[in-house]
Amino acid sequence: MKLGLMFVNSGPFSNPALLAHLAATAERCGVESMWTVEHVVIPQDYKSPYPYSTSGKIPGGEDIAIPDPLLPLAFAAAVTKKIKLATGVLILPQRHPLYVAKEVATLDVLSNGRAILGIGSGWLEEEFTSLGLDFHTRGARTDEAIKSLRALWSDAPGSSFHGKHFNFGPVKCYPKPVQKGGVPIHVGGHSPAAARRAGRYGDGFFPALAEIPKLKELFALMKTEAEKAGRDPKKIELSCMGRPRVDELKALADIGISRVVIAPPAFDAEGLTRGLEKLRDDVIAKI
Repeated sequence: MKLGLMFVNSGPFSNPALLAHLAATAERCGVESMWTVEHVVIPQDYKSPYPYSTSGKIPGGEDIAIPDPLLPLAFAAAVTKKIKLATGVLILPQRHPLYVAKEVATLDVLSNGRAILGIGSGWLEEEFTSLGLDFHTRGARTDEAIKSLRALWSDAPGSSFHGKHFNFGPVKCYPKPVQKGGVPIHVGGHSPAAARRAGRYGDGFFPALAEIPKLKELFALMKTEAEKAGRDPKKIELSCMGRPRVDELKALADIGISRVVIAPPAFDAEGLTRGLEKLRDDVIAKI
């Protein structure tokens, strides 16, 4: 079982000194990965329900700092050597895949092959409206963007994709990712659509849940979809959210999950050091 840290670019971690301390200490203590979140803007008084809290609102309120998800990972790459650098998630249909391919491949080169691209289709309709994008076509845009990234990261002499929402090529896109086959794409979300998308296209599936019955249901749907697409579902890495408790982590491992992503243990340097060292000694050493 691998442990990752979530929300590593938001709120207090928008401070570069604290982000650097978090990254270096997490790596020293054996944390496998760090995951950033994304919202380019938070529209005031939004009505779309946030799916991961009972209040329907983003934790921290509308004024919380949420830096770009990729730049902090590049910053963290410069102060670390081993920890994986992941987006959890980048809202893929809000970005053109030509830019995503370039930026994520650059991160992979700068980190010597440590990037993971976690993607989601988005939930905040008002954010799409602010960007001039149709919220209701986000699923189709996400699927086309994933296919576009695969083409752009391939070793083909020229990359092309011709779809309804994205249409380009042949073009050359360099640098290529360090990782053979391109940066792993992990599909986030806990909807049936996300499970099916992970089965068809994902290198990983990351529902931000910890409830085992719901996870089993989603994984079964993902497996069925992968088999329909002629893919081996065993090659799709499974992650989820959770708590750093050995018994709970072992129960999640028993259903095939290989990574659990948790919140940072504190929001100040001293608290992070104590909390991550405790995590190392009490949890990581025992799983």
